Amino acid sequence: MALGEHVFLYCERGSSAALLAEPVNAASNVAFLLAALGGLSLLVLRPRAERSADHYLLIGLVLLIGLGSLAFHLYATEVTELADVLPIGVFMLVYLGFALNRFIGVPVGWTVLLVLGFTALMAADMQVKCWDGGIGIPAADVQGVRPCLNGSLFYLPALGALIVVGLLLEDKRHRAAPYLLWAAAILAVSITLRTLDMALCDKVVIEGRKIGTHFAWHVLNGLALFLLLRASLEGRPDAIRAAEAVPPDDVGAEPGTPPTIKSAESEQQEVAQREAAPVASQTLADRVAAVEEEAPKEGEAREEDEGKGGEPDKALLPA
Repeated sequence: MALGEHVFLYCERGSSAALLAEPVNAASNVAFLLAALGGLSLLVLRPRAERSADHYLLIGLVLLIGLGSLAFHLYATEVTELADVLPIGVFMLVYLGFALNRFIGVPVGWTVLLVLGFTALMAADMQVKCWDGGIGIPAADVQGVRPCLNGSLFYLPALGALIVVGLLLEDKRHRAAPYLLWAAAILAVSITLRTLDMALCDKVVIEGRKIGTHFAWHVLNGLALFLLLRASLEGRPDAIRAAEAVPPDDVGAEPGTPPTIKSAESEQQEVAQREAAPVASQTLADRVAAVEEEAPKEGEAREEDEGKGGEPDKALLPA
């Protein structure tokens, strides 16, 4: 199939190659653009130290998802189909790596290996097809080969990974857990609606025009992606996480200011000062107590001398 050849995958387009054959599907891509804008708005409200390039990358990928999907539902060619699918796949891989490293704390090396393994799983998943009476990797002579679940099989590994990570975070009472679990629930519904697009084509009709359910996939996915962007704000940058493990030098520092990491030399000096301070204060206290004990004794000695008729000690008389 030539890259410029039209493809007809969704109910609303039918067999039309017109630019505006999918007006509802095309317009519903605004959900992705709003998700990216909302994620960016939340990010810029955070202190600068809590932002990272990863956050901006995720927001940019959501924006590309919306633009690629819009292009596909306008032109419906092999080229625009790649523009639709590739940003989605990249987002899934990047977010998985982000979640493993930032949320769960998996070391970078293991994160890379797990993401590579997930990439291999996605590649294998794309080879699985369905035909009458069969499912799997078809032979060359198999007739009637088509994408399983109307092409939604591609998204099931991402749904499974999202559920697993969300449950792990829920067990740890991580603040990102509710956002991930809600996103997983919404994604499960949106995948179902995407799968049923052709099956419900004759039932979802607006003013005599068959619409299908693919537009709902866009709207719900936009909401799920916004929740994932919101959850990403709970993934602290490495510098912040390292600093949080060390008590701050200034108790009255402004909120959001990263604590200062103390050097080993400064810590040793502080320990020496803390050890010397009690000794100095104890010595001063002993001196004061000794003076207070001597004063009454001297007064008693003077009284005894006066009672005996003797003269007070000249050393105690004022000059």
